Amino acid sequence: MFPILVILIGVAVLILGKRLAVLGAAVGALLGVGILSLFSVSGNPLMQIAIVGLLAVLGFFFGGFAKGLVDIVILVLGVLAGAAIVLGFIDLFNVDLGLMRWILAAIGGVAGFILIRRARKGSQDWGIIILASLVGALLVVRGLTIMLPSLQGIVGTLIVVVLAGVSMAYQGGYLGKRKSASDTPAQ
Repeated sequence: MFPILVILIGVAVLILGKRLAVLGAAVGALLGVGILSLFSVSGNPLMQIAIVGLLAVLGFFFGGFAKGLVDIVILVLGVLAGAAIVLGFIDLFNVDLGLMRWILAAIGGVAGFILIRRARKGSQDWGIIILASLVGALLVVRGLTIMLPSLQGIVGTLIVVVLAGVSMAYQGGYLGKRKSASDTPAQ
């Protein structure tokens, strides 16, 4: 049940990640998965679902409630998403880095902050699209690796890159039903 929940949350954010509440839920879920890897709660499926579900719900409400504080919330989500993405990739390779894990997570948080600050211009919010795509892809692959451990490592990373790329193209409008200016008849 737990891997399916993680995969479903990941698919939702791959498709709807531009919505702040969905991104908040996904970041909460990915952080929950990261927390589970730190503590040995792997034998208790109810505790796994409770931790990931609770953090996803908190992220959802945090993202949806704070419409008036959108810029601050997006920056915080950017930092958390950057750290969660780094932790997600470290988990994919199943390596124990000790303190270096937290240093890399902090660097990921700074990278997420910079991405959100730099890419929030124009009608497309590419900072959110990129972070949502990576978070969603990592959640899907994390759920799949629980069911199929052979997907850890390079294979899982390639799946993350492909899923994130397709999600970025979809959310950016490149795979949608929008007509380009050359497709519309001249008057």
